[in-house]
Amino acid sequence: MSEISMRKRIWGWWFFDWASQPYHTLLVTFVFGPFFAAVAANFFMAEGLESEAAKAQAQTMWSIGMTVTGLMIGFGAPFIGALADISGRKRPWLIAFSLMYFLGAWGIWYSDPAGGNLWWMLVTFGFGFIGAEFALIFANSQLPNLGDKDDVGAISGSGFAFGYLGGVISLFIMLLLFVEQGTGKTLIGLDPVLGLDAETREGTRAVGPFTALWFMVFMVPYFLWVKDDAHTGKRGTLSQAVGLVVSSVKALGNRASLASYLGSSMLYRDALNGLYSFGGVYAALVLGWEITLIGIFGVISAIAAAGFSWVGGIADKRFGPKPVIIVSILFLTLVCVTVVNMSRESLFGVSLAEGSKLPDAIFFGCGMLIGGFGGILQAASRSLMVRHTDPAKATESFGLYGLSGRATAFLAPALIGVATTLTGSARLGITPVILLFLLGLIMLYWVKAEGDQQ
Repeated sequence: MSEISMRKRIWGWWFFDWASQPYHTLLVTFVFGPFFAAVAANFFMAEGLESEAAKAQAQTMWSIGMTVTGLMIGFGAPFIGALADISGRKRPWLIAFSLMYFLGAWGIWYSDPAGGNLWWMLVTFGFGFIGAEFALIFANSQLPNLGDKDDVGAISGSGFAFGYLGGVISLFIMLLLFVEQGTGKTLIGLDPVLGLDAETREGTRAVGPFTALWFMVFMVPYFLWVKDDAHTGKRGTLSQAVGLVVSSVKALGNRASLASYLGSSMLYRDALNGLYSFGGVYAALVLGWEITLIGIFGVISAIAAAGFSWVGGIADKRFGPKPVIIVSILFLTLVCVTVVNMSRESLFGVSLAEGSKLPDAIFFGCGMLIGGFGGILQAASRSLMVRHTDPAKATESFGLYGLSGRATAFLAPALIGVATTLTGSARLGITPVILLFLLGLIMLYWVKAEGDQQ
């Protein structure tokens, strides 16, 4: 069999981003998340809660689901990564987690639009999300073998750009052909395709099977062109994996730059995930947007993410990932301050005319910045992690990176849930994200721009 060229390997690796991005674009942020929020809020109002209390309860329930899912991802990631490094095999793990992704996404079809199975909706979503995040760890661990440290930034940025382009196209398809507006028609005035029933929201619920099939089809180039590492002939045990992870964590005491980077990224990536997880929910609960409008918002932010990520990759190659991360955090913090100080009635304390469209326009702009600088931040973050990674222990290292991104993944949703409950406001509930971004920015001070590959 002919040797697979490095160019094909890189394209295959990029196809992982293309295949997996719709879980985040369609399910986490722009279709299922807002759909769940609206269904839950209507259910709680039917149970007797007033409008604002019902919206706050819906956001709190979503935060519980994201918190539990984040804990499971965070504390499982490094051990699974260590097991894979012992055996040298990644593909069996990727296949297993891809199956979780597929089944979890497909289960969303069985959501009850009347709110009769809210917990099922969270569980099936969470099951697929765990599969998606674990698979991402294994894909990320292959980045060090695709180029040297000066090239991986551009490769990473282009991968995110390609992934976001896939997210845009998948979202376009859902909006144009599937998702019902209040009229029961799609964005272009059609009935949902395939004879789906608008009254029972089958068009919107089809986002689950659509996401699952998209992933299955577009993972084919990845599995064809990105081959497994050489089998070491060893079969790792859980006790060995625990030993490796414990040793790696202890070694952080002698690697100040890596320890600071993991702590920093733990905070700012948690903040970013909070923005992604609650952005669509915010639009639905605070601004009262329908899912189709949220979807248009998603298309614009995803297009921005694709373009920004590509430019960010170029900036990474020229300036290095650390300055790119700092600039991204500053812009995202500014966005959060704006969102917290905006409602239908006022902007930074200044009253707005009744029916003003200014909040909508500003939030569209915020969406472009969240998508754009969020994409840059993620791409530059895995580039900086490569500069702290021993290629021989790449999966274990990116398992720790996954742990740092998910060990406190409960923190942003939990803090948002607490703030929402205490203030009774879905808008003010976003406030803790600002603090997480700023703390992450401060910890970057001790991170070496050139990394540490001891």
